[in-house]
Amino acid sequence: MSVDLLSTALTRDARIDVPLIGGAMYPCGNPELVAAVSEAGGIGIVQPVSLTYVHGHEFRDGLRYIRELTSRPIGFNALIEKSSRRYQDRMVTWVDVALEEGVRFFVTSLGNPAWVVERARQVGGVVYHDVTERKWAQKAVDGGVDGLIAVNDRAGGHAGPYSAEALLDQLGDMGLPVVCAGGIGTEGDFLRALRLGYAGVQMGTRFIATVECSASAAYKQAIIAAEEDDVVLSEKVTGVPLAVLRTPYVDSMGTRAGPVARRLLRGRHTKHWLRSFYAVKSGIRLARANRDETGRRQFWQAGKSVAGVRSIEDAGEIVRRFAAAASR
Repeated sequence: MSVDLLSTALTRDARIDVPLIGGAMYPCGNPELVAAVSEAGGIGIVQPVSLTYVHGHEFRDGLRYIRELTSRPIGFNALIEKSSRRYQDRMVTWVDVALEEGVRFFVTSLGNPAWVVERARQVGGVVYHDVTERKWAQKAVDGGVDGLIAVNDRAGGHAGPYSAEALLDQLGDMGLPVVCAGGIGTEGDFLRALRLGYAGVQMGTRFIATVECSASAAYKQAIIAAEEDDVVLSEKVTGVPLAVLRTPYVDSMGTRAGPVARRLLRGRHTKHWLRSFYAVKSGIRLARANRDETGRRQFWQAGKSVAGVRSIEDAGEIVRRFAAAASR
């Protein structure tokens, strides 16, 4: 197999060696994990709410701490959905600070990325946008993004409705590099995505079960023990389906939002308010579960790539192993 598999539009845009993104994760994206992925040749993505509210770093200081751990490129995740004015202002500040601190690769999600593109492009930055189907991809293309991250039906977090193959069929003619997000847990998964024509992969679940990740031992062991059928979609976290491990705790809560919540989530003016409410409530729940060494809370995000995760490893070793497989 040719080493050319490792040379893609993603590696050129992000200025990295391995076409692999360590996806932004709330609450698991601690600085040590972000840095380890980047140091090994991929690119770790900073999730600002996780960095500041979960891991306790003032934002600029947190970025500088990561810079102490690696001199390689890191990225930033901007969730730009319309919500409270306070949150929007804070996100603008975070993006500006990230640019000031030398971040040049951005992953945007949920809203119109045009303002991030405008700021990043002024200093040679690049923006890729999370999408789950073509209509959202077209809006991102119209906003001027440089690439698309195709979130498929095997992803953790807010999974999409389409398979990796079907999603690439939808997006492949849009003239932008497309990254596969969802279902990547082994070298074989990585190689299959590259062979399909993806410019790289984005991984989250695999990096939870790592030495560097700050997730609890109970969470990591649950990832290792799970099969893909153990992953279910719950509306009880953010109001829209979120991939989590099925546990007795999840079963006791149920997975569907109530009738009032579902009606509010369909409303043009109420859906953003309710999602913000869910985000605050679920953020506390997820953060507690993330650190709960007893495993009592058992509310853990994960994608179907759990089927290929069977041990806790160094994050950097995972990146290097995937790179070696593509170089054979």
